[in-house]
Amino acid sequence: MTLSPLASRLIQTSTFSTTRLRSLPILSRTVHTAVSRTTASAPRPLSLNISQKQTFRHFTKMSKSVAAASHDDLNRNSLFNLKGRVALATGGGSGIGLMATQALAVNGAKVYIVGRTKEKLDKVVEIYNKDIEGEIIAIQGDVTKKEEVARLYKEISAREKCLCILVNNAGVSSTTVTTETETAQEMKHNLFDNENMTEKDWTDTYQTNVASIYFMTSAFLPLLQASSERHPHWSGTVINISSISGLVKGSQHHFSYNASKAAAIHLTRMMAAEIAENGHKIRVNSIAPGVFPSEMTADESDEYQKSHIDAEKYKGKVPAGRPGRDIDMAQAVLALAANQYIDGQTVVVDGGYTLTMGM
Repeated sequence: MTLSPLASRLIQTSTFSTTRLRSLPILSRTVHTAVSRTTASAPRPLSLNISQKQTFRHFTKMSKSVAAASHDDLNRNSLFNLKGRVALATGGGSGIGLMATQALAVNGAKVYIVGRTKEKLDKVVEIYNKDIEGEIIAIQGDVTKKEEVARLYKEISAREKCLCILVNNAGVSSTTVTTETETAQEMKHNLFDNENMTEKDWTDTYQTNVASIYFMTSAFLPLLQASSERHPHWSGTVINISSISGLVKGSQHHFSYNASKAAAIHLTRMMAAEIAENGHKIRVNSIAPGVFPSEMTADESDEYQKSHIDAEKYKGKVPAGRPGRDIDMAQAVLALAANQYIDGQTVVVDGGYTLTMGM
C-alpha cells in the first residue's frame, strides 16, 4: 500500500501543527491508519530524521486520544441524562425553582426541594412526583439562617453519599421607589427620606439573595466533591439563580434587589475561582433570567404552584415578545448541569431584554 501524497507530506513535515490536527480528527485517524498499514507491509521502514520521528510519534499518539463522540453520545437522551444524580433546589416550591426541579427530576435526578412553607413543598411532591424518571423529595428549611443550612447538610449527608447538583434559587424582592425626579431634593426624598427605605430592607434582601448562596455552597462542598469522585467524567455543580437585574445599568426602581443580584453574579465568579484554585472538581455557574412567571413577578401561584404573566405586556418590549417559559429555563438548567466544560459563567436567559435595556 502506498501513502497518499497528503499523508506523506504530513509525516515528512516536522513542523506539522498539532492544533491543525485537533481540528481534523477524521483526517488524523485516516493518516494514522494509512501509516500503520504501510509500515506493516513495506519491505523497508520509513527513513525519518530525529525531528520527523518526534513529530510522527506525537502525531500517532495524539490521533489515538482524539475525543470523538458517537451518535449515541450526542443523542439528547444521553446529553442530558441525569439518572443516578442527586440534586437539591432551594425555593423549589414555585417559580423558577420549580422549573429547575422539574427539569432535573424528569431527566432522572433525585431532587430534594427546600423551602420555608411546607404546604407548598408537599403540593409540589403530590403533583409533580409522578411519571418521571427521577424523584422529588420535600425538606422544610430556611436557607437564610446558617444553623438551618448546617442542619440541611447533616440531613442530606445522612441520606446520600454525595450531592451532584445544587440549585441556589431562593430569593426575595425588595422595596420599590420612584426614581424619576425633577430636583435633587426630590430624589433625596424618594431614596432616603422614604420610610420604606430601611437598612433592614437591604440586609434582608442580601441575606436571602447573596448570603444564602455563600453558606449553602460552602456547606455542601464536601458532598459536591464526593459526587465528582463517585461519577466518572462528572463534576459536582452549583447553579445560582441570579437575574438580569444584576447586569442592567438601571435600578428598575429597586436598588437593593438589583445590587444583591449583581453581588450574586460576582459571588458566583469568586466561588468558582477559589474552588478551582484549590484543586476541587466543582463547577459554579449562574443563570440570569429575564422576566419569568413566579410569585415575585406575578404575586401569586395557582393550584399547581405555577404563576402566570400576561404575554401581551411584553410585545414590543423584548425581542422575544413574551416572558420566559418553563421550557426556556429547563433548557438552561440542564445545559449547566450536564455540560462539564462550563465554569464560572453567567448565562443570560432573557429573550433579548438586556439588548433593549442596556448593560
